[in-house]
Amino acid sequence: MAKQIQDNGQKKELIPYWIKAVIVFFLGWVAIYGTRAILNPVMDDIQNEFSLSAGQLGMISSIFFIGYAGLNIPSGILGDKIGKKKVLVPGIIMFGIFAAIAGSMPTFFLFVLMWLMVGVFQGFYYGPQYGLSSEAIPKKHITVGSAIINSGMAFGLSAGYFLSSYTIEAGMSWRAPFYIVAIPVVLIGLLMWWLVKENPYGKKAKAEIENEEPFKISVLFKNRNLLMSYIVIFCAIYGFFVVVTWMPYYLQHARGIEGSAVATVSSLVPWAAVPGSILFSWIADRLGKRRPVLLVMLPLSLISLVSIVAFDNMYVLYAALIGYGIFGKISTNPVLVAVVADNAPKNAYGTSFGVYNFIGMCGSILAPYITGYLADVTGNLDMGFYFAGFLLIIGTIAAALIKEDNKPKLTDTKAVTE
Repeated sequence: MAKQIQDNGQKKELIPYWIKAVIVFFLGWVAIYGTRAILNPVMDDIQNEFSLSAGQLGMISSIFFIGYAGLNIPSGILGDKIGKKKVLVPGIIMFGIFAAIAGSMPTFFLFVLMWLMVGVFQGFYYGPQYGLSSEAIPKKHITVGSAIINSGMAFGLSAGYFLSSYTIEAGMSWRAPFYIVAIPVVLIGLLMWWLVKENPYGKKAKAEIENEEPFKISVLFKNRNLLMSYIVIFCAIYGFFVVVTWMPYYLQHARGIEGSAVATVSSLVPWAAVPGSILFSWIADRLGKRRPVLLVMLPLSLISLVSIVAFDNMYVLYAALIGYGIFGKISTNPVLVAVVADNAPKNAYGTSFGVYNFIGMCGSILAPYITGYLADVTGNLDMGFYFAGFLLIIGTIAAALIKEDNKPKLTDTKAVTE
């Protein structure tokens, strides 16, 4: 048609804005996890160059996540006050720049300091991004939309593993991946600046938000469902970062896998997570409830996680990694995001998601160091995986305490026609 159809006084786009938002935020997670993942396959090289213990090696990621988690709440609050896009886009561009700077550092202290800055600027992303996407995606598609965004983590992890592994296999310095990854990251930041909209659904939607009661952060901790989602995400993220941080090292030292094969085996988790995430998110959207889905996924992720180290059999290892991908943190996160979106105050989405991710990412701060410490004390990494499994038991109990008396309304008056 030569003339665009008008919808509520707005031009109806050929591709709805919420689909564009899902695509660009998916790329944002590719950038974030791709940058993080380049570290893991070169941990052995970094350990040798700087003469580090396993505990010190784990500390690299722990310090990174201190910066990342520490900025989640401030960035969420700032995004709600000045505009989420104004916080999100500079963060993407700056962490790409600091990744390249980190790769050039000559000492362990300076490397860790610059890697911390990468974490700080990645901390600008989560609250503003899920605030923007929760405003944009129709309620009936919120879990699946979040799952597609979330699957960028899987693509990023795999891309980062392969980039880092293949540059080392090609005889390049362990520093090369830090330089290479910066280029696409900055380009993705510029794409977001071009595509992302603040308040995409106009004055009516803005008025609905402004009519909400004044927000106090204490409200988030008085809401039972939000509180339980915080506990679940902490336990899930702890286990996930035991796997993400230590899996390449574990495969090299405990299973004798070397070179690009490390990236291939490690990538079983993120690739399995893509269909698992979308499937369980679709089920959650169809049910209109999140708790039953979580109560299936969390126990199965626990079994898969423990099985990685419990059986000295390569086929069991492969099955466990695939199982953890299907049922683990990447797949449970969009279901938990939907819990937060269902229960958070609409005028404080950025802050609500910032608090959610801050608490969850405290697990990422603790997991690398505690797992490395337990490896130093016991002489192997197994105990770190078992401890992560114990935390998943706690997470399962918390998920069981989520209260869903009524099925959420799965229509969205401001967005369903978009």
